[in-house]
Amino acid sequence: QVQLVESGGGLVQAGGSLRLSCAASGRTFGTSDMGWFRQAPGKEREFVGNINWSGSVTYYADSVKGRFLISRDNAKRTMYLQMNSLKPEDTAVYYCAVDTAKFGIVRTSASRYAFWGQGTQVTVSS
Repeated sequence: QVQLVESGGGLVQAGGSLRLSCAASGRTFGTSDMGWFRQAPGKEREFVGNINWSGSVTYYADSVKGRFLISRDNAKRTMYLQMNSLKPEDTAVYYCAVDTAKFGIVRTSASRYAFWGQGTQVTVSS
């Protein structure tokens, strides 16, 4: 079992930066691929990006590519989401989750992920 806790959200002006953290408990963090998602009011949960167990491979949604960077520190059992050049449309609750790599489900689908954290709110003002 893995428990995930997100932190680092807040209010920031457009063009600013934030770094989110996802702290994990459980011994499997270091061997698990992980993902970040976000959900804005009235919208479906949206894939932000994904990182493999070692941190050597990352994937990003087109909407954040070049602005967001996912990293991880397995010794600290923590994954990070560095968000730069933030836009008002980035406003959402951000979640981290474990990628279960279920066969036949694309990595951008929330149904592939488990052990969701409680989320952290990010608000970008214009």
